[in-house]
Amino acid sequence: MKHRFAAVPLFAALALSGVASADTLLVERVQEENQATLPARGQTMAQVEASYGAPAQKLGAEGGQKRQWPTINRWVYPSFTVYFEKNKVIDAVANKASAEEIGPKPPIR
Repeated sequence: MKHRFAAVPLFAALALSGVASADTLLVERVQEENQATLPARGQTMAQVEASYGAPAQKLGAEGGQKRQWPTINRWVYPSFTVYFEKNKVIDAVANKASAEEIGPKPPIR
């Protein structure tokens, strides 16, 4: 009787792993890619544009309503989005590669 109960969690784990393997997680793809391809924190807008060219889209500035809330600018490139505080990079995030990939939602406009 002890052996039957031990098989149930194993079967459930195997069944769930088959479902999860069909999805590609954005996190997994980013970990596999070389992080050197993204702009580095602290680079200026001019340095990013010189290194990567003009962005496909420059989204409007957000924030800045109060002095303690900095203005955040976002530049969208085909494979990543760069976030700037004033004119310095604070983060760069890989975009989804396909509709099947699970990752962050599109930017709010």
